[in-house]
Amino acid sequence: MQELDIVILAAGKGTRMRSHIPKVLHTLAGKPMVQHVLDSAFALNPARTHVVIGHGADKLREALAESPVHFAVQAEQKGTGHAVAQALEQLGSGNVLILYGDVPLLQRESLSELLAHVDEQHMGLLTVTLDDPSGYGRIVRNAAGDAVAIVEQKDANSAQLAINECNTGIMAMTSAQLKRWLPQLSAENAQGEYYLTDVIAMAADEGIKVCTAQPATAVEVEGVNNRAQMARLERAYQQQLANQLMEQGVALADPTRLDIRGSLICGHDVFIDVGCVFEGEVELGEGVRIGSYCVIKNSTIGAESIVDTHSVIEGIVAAGFNQIGPFARLRPGTRLAVKAKVGNFVETKNADVGEGSKINHLSYVGDARLGRDVNVGAGTITCNYDGANKHHTDIGDNVFVGSNSSLVAPVTVGKGATIGAGSTIAKDVTEYALAVTRSRQIEKNEWQRPSKVIKPRL
Repeated sequence: MQELDIVILAAGKGTRMRSHIPKVLHTLAGKPMVQHVLDSAFALNPARTHVVIGHGADKLREALAESPVHFAVQAEQKGTGHAVAQALEQLGSGNVLILYGDVPLLQRESLSELLAHVDEQHMGLLTVTLDDPSGYGRIVRNAAGDAVAIVEQKDANSAQLAINECNTGIMAMTSAQLKRWLPQLSAENAQGEYYLTDVIAMAADEGIKVCTAQPATAVEVEGVNNRAQMARLERAYQQQLANQLMEQGVALADPTRLDIRGSLICGHDVFIDVGCVFEGEVELGEGVRIGSYCVIKNSTIGAESIVDTHSVIEGIVAAGFNQIGPFARLRPGTRLAVKAKVGNFVETKNADVGEGSKINHLSYVGDARLGRDVNVGAGTITCNYDGANKHHTDIGDNVFVGSNSSLVAPVTVGKGATIGAGSTIAKDVTEYALAVTRSRQIEKNEWQRPSKVIKPRL
């Protein structure tokens, strides 16, 4: 099997995006478009992958610093043929596949089919048949049906404009073929550019057969030039992910209102309501129910848990049979044991919440450990930050914390203790004790409530 070089063209500015960000770094499903292309490329196990950069070159180098790619610089954008030529000296002696950094949904299977045609007497060209071919180069075939040329729309005559088989720009050939053809390209055309597509006519002139293949769906080869196209591909990609989830048995209230920006693994009988966003790596156990408009990032939610509406969750592990929300915010380092509950308008961070423990309402629990069957009343705060450092709160099993209490860390509340409502606890509390810090109530029976002074009009 021939070794493979993949060349990805990513030097364009993307003027119609109206952005300071290089076009190929705009994200689709939370990942830069060019990274989607690289993922498909790497699935083919190439010997080398080359990214041709130009506009925003430094930003691309930084964004792809962890990827095993070689960079080639196109200082001036003089067309696709000129772009590929910048990587020519880096190519090996095997086959070459040319891709585009703004065509993010291309599948490995389509590329494998294309590469299967390539040898010294054949090259591969990916085409697509469109009802409206406007803007695309047209595939010109001879009387025998062989592809012999690609004509760009601006250079096409009326007969060629009627062709609806279009060029995707994606092609594969041997390195030797490419090295013969690229130096022969000319910029004598309406754009004044070196078209890579001109190599098709050169192949035909040499008697090399141009073998065409088509993707399973047209959206695979759709490129992005503006925000509207970006949004259309985002929805197409999300629909693919939604279909995969439903095939696995996940119930989606509305497949068109779901966003996955990473990986989502689901057990059996998971239900996801409308408007939910999943980022990073998320795993939902069997029977989990996610309410509407939740955001869940890099978290594991155990079996039979319920995440109620408008909850925001990041970097947590919930063991299972948990109740979260509505309107809860669980921040990184939160760990919920089995049957622990975090209710409405509660925020946690770096908190271990023990089995059966409850933080039901309007509380902040950070840098804390709660034992089993702890009840935290509404309005409770662990005061973990002194302005410079974070401190820990340790709450033992079966502790009851009354409403509107402040636990000033570092502090330990022994098991079975009770904190009276409205208390500020700054010292350790003994096991099974009642701790109350509350001012004495005073009444003044002859007290006169202030009245509003009414100023006369001038």
